[in-house]
Amino acid sequence: MQIIVEDIKHLQSEPMKNHTTFKIGGPAKCIYMPSCVEEIIALVEYCRAAKEKYMILGNGSNVLFMDEGYLGIVIQIYSNMNNVTIDGNTIYAQAGALLGKIANIARDNALTGMEFAAGIPGTLGGAVVMNAGAYGGEMKDIIEYVDVLEEDLTIKRYSCQDMEFGYRHSIINENRIVLGASILLEQGDIENINARMNELKNARISKQPLEYPSAGSTFKRPEGYFAGKLIEDAGLKGYKVGGAMVSSKHSGFVINYDKATAKDVLRLIEDVKETVFSKFGVMLEPEVKIIP
Repeated sequence: MQIIVEDIKHLQSEPMKNHTTFKIGGPAKCIYMPSCVEEIIALVEYCRAAKEKYMILGNGSNVLFMDEGYLGIVIQIYSNMNNVTIDGNTIYAQAGALLGKIANIARDNALTGMEFAAGIPGTLGGAVVMNAGAYGGEMKDIIEYVDVLEEDLTIKRYSCQDMEFGYRHSIINENRIVLGASILLEQGDIENINARMNELKNARISKQPLEYPSAGSTFKRPEGYFAGKLIEDAGLKGYKVGGAMVSSKHSGFVINYDKATAKDVLRLIEDVKETVFSKFGVMLEPEVKIIP
């Protein structure tokens, strides 16, 4: 059956601030919400044929869109591609499934190993792309294999080793799309798993500015340092540019505390980078993905 792109669920001229955790960003030309791999393929083929710029988006937890918006097509693999199935110690999830949802399913089935990911506010697809991690765990520790839509629109299965996971790195680039992944866990005790998840949840609440919109940790961890400590030691805790601010709760987070614009955030990021470099000789690299 031929898929008609116009029939795929979509929103036109939709503000990206409504689709990101930063709550910042002007309108995209169109946001499509595919419900299957075939619809993703149809959308990519359409964009290529029409020479339309396009990008893949999960739930927008690690991105910053410009105030002017995005002059292209956003393919949002989130709301309609988030199924999770379980078979013994293995969980298979579509790329749009939230990590928190998967972690809860693991807990409910007495599977341990994914507790670290319960509070990461992203989808499985985005977490795989950047090998997301927290509290000593990373996706590479639990991934068995990843199903990927290749540039030539064929589907290839990559083992964990094939993914070449590193710190906030994998082989996935703008020409590849994560469709889903298998997660291999171990049998555990539900009460212990739940206790660990609650422990990490409370740690996040106490240490991170979850009450404000943000894109999570703004900077990657420089080798041998912690970005938040460098920023705090540079005297930048609470530093503001417009409506953007270095969190006074955790200096590693830039927050949208008062209707910040992308311009505010970018200026603040540059100020932080320049100040930290001038004081400590360390050049910070943004972890948040800036969408031109």
